[in-house]
Amino acid sequence: MKLLFVTCLSDFKADVLKIFHEAKVRVFSVTETTGVKDEHDINLLDDWFGNKDGEYDSLILFSFTGAATAATALKLIKEYNTAQVDKFPIRAFILPVEESSY
Repeated sequence: MKLLFVTCLSDFKADVLKIFHEAKVRVFSVTETTGVKDEHDINLLDDWFGNKDGEYDSLILFSFTGAATAATALKLIKEYNTAQVDKFPIRAFILPVEESSY
């Protein structure tokens, strides 16, 4: 089992939901959050919130899912980000789940 963890601006919720649907991520949670940035990185490619300081309405989406499903979602997110010109990419991570209560 894997934990698929995704963060994005609230504006991209529909795009992430479409990616989840395509990757067959059927069960997930969505939490609203505020992303904050108060200084610029030297390398703008490494800059989490682009090139503008401030607060951003953001989302955290996560799912406990199988390895293949998580990998498919990550691949689709990478493809999505490559095709975008926006400075606010969707961020995704896959984390191992060592144990669970069920």
